[in-house]
Amino acid sequence: MSADLPLEEPPGRLSEPAGPRDPDVYNRTYRRWDVYFAIVFSATFLFVLSGSDLGTGPRVVAVAFFAATAPWYVLVGRAVLLTEGEDQPRAVAYLVGLFLLFVVPSALVGETRIAIFALTPQCFMLLRMRRALIAVTVINIAPVVVWALVERPDSGDLFFNSLFAAVSCAFSLLIGSWIIMVLQQSAERARLIAELDASREEVARLSAAHGALAERDRLSREIHDTLAQGFTSLLMLVQAVESELDHDMPLARGHLGLMARTARENLAEARALVAGAGPADLDGSSLPDALRRLAARHGEQTGSPARVEVSGAVRPLPAAVEVVALRGCQEALANARRHAGPGAAVTISLGYGEDALRLRVEDTGRGFDPRAPREGYGLAGLRARAAEVGGTAEVAAAPGEGTAVALELPVRPPASVPHPSRPTVRTRSAR
Repeated sequence: MSADLPLEEPPGRLSEPAGPRDPDVYNRTYRRWDVYFAIVFSATFLFVLSGSDLGTGPRVVAVAFFAATAPWYVLVGRAVLLTEGEDQPRAVAYLVGLFLLFVVPSALVGETRIAIFALTPQCFMLLRMRRALIAVTVINIAPVVVWALVERPDSGDLFFNSLFAAVSCAFSLLIGSWIIMVLQQSAERARLIAELDASREEVARLSAAHGALAERDRLSREIHDTLAQGFTSLLMLVQAVESELDHDMPLARGHLGLMARTARENLAEARALVAGAGPADLDGSSLPDALRRLAARHGEQTGSPARVEVSGAVRPLPAAVEVVALRGCQEALANARRHAGPGAAVTISLGYGEDALRLRVEDTGRGFDPRAPREGYGLAGLRARAAEVGGTAEVAAAPGEGTAVALELPVRPPASVPHPSRPTVRTRSAR
């Protein structure tokens, strides 16, 4: 039976449970063993005193030896049993002394063998499984052997005592092994529960960290697409006003008014961002109307026309899809203002399909080489936004041939949404 039990772990002690616990709980639990041992020792001692008549000398010897087991347990055994580290020399020495104090009276007075019920648990507590099984076997068999050598009993008494010792030994081995197996399984469950608790704490920590990172990424995109773009527009208008103050005051006043309106719009976006609301341009407005306002502002700031073309059946779409489309248009227009050059016309095409919303922002400006390394957050943020709703972003450009930014956003939940860290993006050169 012991072959299937792990021999590396001490069998008689449970692992510490996960989480905080009362430091005195083990001592309080062990007091039950104290009570159990006291009851067994007391009952055995009474049996030794009132056992069969062996004469005064043998009985005195038996009583003296067995009485010594009480102080031996209190002064030595209990400290060893409460000490971590089984199979230590102190544990072996204690069990050897306890066995000697037990085997002498058990050979003289057969009733002493009742104490086996107190000795067997201590063997399993202090020794590893194989040694505990050997010790239990010796404790059950040795007293009968010593008794037979001392008393020279007849065959009937010898058979009866041998049968009792064999049954007692088998019972002790089976019950002890089964209890130790239960204890080891409980210890394993305790370890698994502790690991599970630790895993849950780690998952919670990683989830919180991931949530914080995702929120920071979201805020970065929102700030870039709203506040940063507005401040950029303000800087461009300031530069225009500085160049117009000396020779074109009416135009400068017009740009000052545009600066005030841009600042108010930036303030509204900031308030919406703090409140966690949607874009201010979409508040109580349709997506095509919001795009027309963006196109009008672009024309006012750059003096270049921006045209909006809408096709398909206009209808309300999921808020996430409309936000991505609006932010994509803002990013494309901001890039056109910064890089397309003066006089570049912009066309915004919005197409409502049955399964997808398609947005294309195309300018006739300088363009760029899409293979050249670029810095900036705008296009990367646009691609991440599109991927979050299961869409794709495509940038088509060539030097001197303008730039086109195209988004295709599903308006129905896709079967599988690409992971945000690996958006589906296609970049090609314009033909």
